[in-house]
Amino acid sequence: MQRILSRELALHVGERVTIAGWLHRRRELKSVSFLILRDRAGLAQVVLAPGAELPPEETVVEISGLVTANEIAPGGAELVEPEIRQLTDPAQTPFEIFRPSLGPTLPTQLDHAPLSLRHATRKDALTMTAELTRAFRESLRRKDFTEIFTPKIVESATESGANVFALDYFGRPAYLAQSPQFYKQLMVGVLERVYEVGPVFRAEPHDTTRHLAQYTSLDAEMGFITDHRDVMRVLRDVVADMAAAVSDIEVPQDIPTVEFSEVAQGDDLSPADERSIGEWAKREHGSDFVFVTGYPMTKRPFYTHPDPSKPGYSNGFDLLFRGVELVTGGQRLHRYDDYVKALAERGEALEPVRSYVESFKLGFPPHGGFAIGLERFVARLTGAANVREVTAFPRDLHRLTP
Repeated sequence: MQRILSRELALHVGERVTIAGWLHRRRELKSVSFLILRDRAGLAQVVLAPGAELPPEETVVEISGLVTANEIAPGGAELVEPEIRQLTDPAQTPFEIFRPSLGPTLPTQLDHAPLSLRHATRKDALTMTAELTRAFRESLRRKDFTEIFTPKIVESATESGANVFALDYFGRPAYLAQSPQFYKQLMVGVLERVYEVGPVFRAEPHDTTRHLAQYTSLDAEMGFITDHRDVMRVLRDVVADMAAAVSDIEVPQDIPTVEFSEVAQGDDLSPADERSIGEWAKREHGSDFVFVTGYPMTKRPFYTHPDPSKPGYSNGFDLLFRGVELVTGGQRLHRYDDYVKALAERGEALEPVRSYVESFKLGFPPHGGFAIGLERFVARLTGAANVREVTAFPRDLHRLTP
């Protein structure tokens, strides 16, 4: 018999079928025993004689049996008269995953990721990650954006001043890409509107609940803009499409916006600042989202377009979601001379980024874009206290395995 999935059992009442998956839980009563099998579609209940010998939980098994209706069973049907065949050696698990929440500490969960990821909450987060990525792609495709794929081994750092992972590239120094920024800008000169889904690498020694050394960035870049506000309008639509794919969260048509200079001192927002701004947006506008615009040029990369009406400030923005920075974006420089001037004013050398800067002699339209931190978005949507809870195999200051 060909294998069917747990969700299909109710379609086969009165038939003998085969299901296969993991032995999720064993329940023994005086007069009857139950086995709960888990597959990619959900759970299936199997009825056994009392005292039946069963392998340990998480052992992979194949079960053939007769499907009968039972309204209190998962999906409204169950298997009786089962024949059980073990497909693996008995599983040896350090903790249980059938309970509503995972009991072990987060480090223990991460050490045993192939097991903890099977838990419903962790699987749901991974499914949400996939749905958000799908919605991101579909939203931008509807707006005539083209997906691109850029190198992750690069000659120079993308973000001025940020730490990078260095590597030996056939005897030459190279780095893991901190973002696809340079390449997505260059591709605006080819396709006008582009996006990418891919890993980025930041060798910054943050050991917080919101930072990873490797994370997934959802990037977009678009040409022929007037300024950063055109980018913000596209971003609003994309985030609305993503949120709608996985939740009932409403994204306002006009997301509330505040100027950096009105809400912060210094040259950057602290986590406390972000929380305070998020609370203001929720209280005053009923919005989980809020734009912060006009960041100081000192905290934006050299390719950021300055605000022509406000010296020292930029046409850059962040989008906060529930009090945490989710997206960074803005308008970019698009003239060669402006790049040379920007680097000189910062005291940064042209040589490490010469091939990138020289490209702007070829003719580029005014352009801008944004980057969404995927894992951070999932963490805020699920209410996870730590971004590692929604990341399959996180890489951070301390972790290289599994």
